[in-house]
Amino acid sequence: MNTSMIKSKFLSNPGELGVVAVGFSGGQCKPGVDAAPSALIESGLLVQLRDELNYKLHGDDTVHLYKDLVPKDDPPFRNMKNPKAVSSVTERLSEQVYSHAKEGRMVLTLGGDHSIAIGTISGTAKAIRERLGREMAVIWVDAHADINTPESSGSGNVHGMPVSFLTGLAKEEKPEYFGWLKSEHLLNLNKLVYIGLRDVDPGEKKILREHGIKSFSMFDIDRHGIGRVVEMALAHIGSDTPIHLSFDVDALDPMWAPSTGTPVRGGLTLREGDYICESVHETGNLVAIDLVEVNPSLAVAENDMGAHETVRAGCSLVRCALGESLL
Repeated sequence: MNTSMIKSKFLSNPGELGVVAVGFSGGQCKPGVDAAPSALIESGLLVQLRDELNYKLHGDDTVHLYKDLVPKDDPPFRNMKNPKAVSSVTERLSEQVYSHAKEGRMVLTLGGDHSIAIGTISGTAKAIRERLGREMAVIWVDAHADINTPESSGSGNVHGMPVSFLTGLAKEEKPEYFGWLKSEHLLNLNKLVYIGLRDVDPGEKKILREHGIKSFSMFDIDRHGIGRVVEMALAHIGSDTPIHLSFDVDALDPMWAPSTGTPVRGGLTLREGDYICESVHETGNLVAIDLVEVNPSLAVAENDMGAHETVRAGCSLVRCALGESLL
């Protein structure tokens, strides 16, 4: 059994941790984010989870690169770049996450860019519906809303679109372009909460407002403090709902996590990020975690400690979400 004092409400095997390491960068254009899982593992994260937090790990030996799923020819479709690659990788990932989640264990996915959430969240949502007969909630911690539709996106990078596909705001019939997503994979918009937003596209603001999606920006955190914001976010979800926490490391200020593809100044401190993770763990409702967008290659110079600090920050977030406490 793990060392946490918190009793899990929704996991039948809370001492077990399914680990999926996703070395995939096709949802955006900067190479290097595919190296994040290896960097996190080499820094000792899984050893700490096993030896210090006392989890029994499953599936933690391999960083999946999914090269067999990346087609030679992958032209844009509906403005999306690398659409077939991202669709086929996330479909495989959905099955991998589902295979752990259906066993009633916590699932930790180490990315990769945030497009992989199409796979992780869909896999967890399907397993929770089958196992418990209920919907789950998602807390999306990020500088960006990632809720562009293919048509509203300025860049065409799919890492800015996962929430639109997961909520059914973006639909596609063709299986090779995310048509494999079915109703059992999807997330209810009322069960989605954002924390840490500060770089939201005009089209995304329109979507958030029109659908009344619960969102806490850095303005809200400045006004209320992180404690009150997390309290309001959890109150919106309700105390009887499984939670999937999807944490983009660029939610942290670049002072704490500089090695990420789309850094935005004015973000969370590391303590605020850790606090979110600690608080979600404390509910006993957490069933899955994603950590994405660590990019070790984006250190400014050879002697730059940015990559090391970003990996350290990512490890801290994961440990806090999995029950590490200060006392």
